[in-house]
Amino acid sequence: MYKGKNNRSDASAPQKKSSGRFRLTDGRKPGKGTGRGKYYTPRGVTKDAGNEKADNGETRLNKFIANSGICSRREADTYIQTGLVTVNGKIVTELGTKVKPGDDVRFNGERLKGEQKVYLVMNKPKNYVTTMSDPHAENTVMELISKEKCPQRVFPVGRLDKATTGVLLFTNDGPLAEKLMHPSYETRKIYQVDLDKNLKGSDFTAIVNGIKLEDGEIHADKLSYIDDNRSKIGIEIHSGRNRIVRRIFEHLGYKVKKLDRVYFAGLTKKNLKRGQWRFLTREEVNFLMMGGER
Repeated sequence: MYKGKNNRSDASAPQKKSSGRFRLTDGRKPGKGTGRGKYYTPRGVTKDAGNEKADNGETRLNKFIANSGICSRREADTYIQTGLVTVNGKIVTELGTKVKPGDDVRFNGERLKGEQKVYLVMNKPKNYVTTMSDPHAENTVMELISKEKCPQRVFPVGRLDKATTGVLLFTNDGPLAEKLMHPSYETRKIYQVDLDKNLKGSDFTAIVNGIKLEDGEIHADKLSYIDDNRSKIGIEIHSGRNRIVRRIFEHLGYKVKKLDRVYFAGLTKKNLKRGQWRFLTREEVNFLMMGGER
């Protein structure tokens, strides 16, 4: 197998298969509990998981909004400044405002509650857009989540484009979602790519060493050939730039026929058919809370 940067075939440690049909060769192990568990509603996570409250019981308003599953804290700040949030009947526009248990906090007139935090993983099917709502889209991933089984208002963490399939995390935990999406966190992602032709050795090397796109240089963290004819590729990357995997190969003159994310922050789509989802186990949630697989 042609090896990319940091991919050593003489490593003494036993290699383990990642989700998908190619091997990771850096010796790192997927997180415990990855892809495990049946269709199961968690009874809760550890006592302090996601607890944003201060000792006096007060909570920053943007955190309270994020914890209610509306949006991230950064987006909450924007909503506060634009006057869409009221506390006990009064419009609040000052950032840093704190609220107490029992305060009537409303967004756009709708009262917010500190919902139970939920976390689920989906095997996203093709032709579904990753958005909360889109009047121009025929299908959105939110339609696949049963409100009966998951009454909480969850949102997808990051995006997969309409044609891309695979692992997609949902939650109403705004702070965790923001952390996983932030560039400095370098969330680990693995994709399986089907190309319209064989990937040349020179292009393989270029992807590993770095290529220049219109928004800056990018390189793969790991790269592997999956099949003998070298048209199926495994790529590990931590960048969250828009359509980054497709753009890498298109820049070099290849057409991506199929793109499937098989791994995200320690989670896989194991035992999930296209369009299916399940709640994360407590072990998986705790794993994400502690930093996940990076």
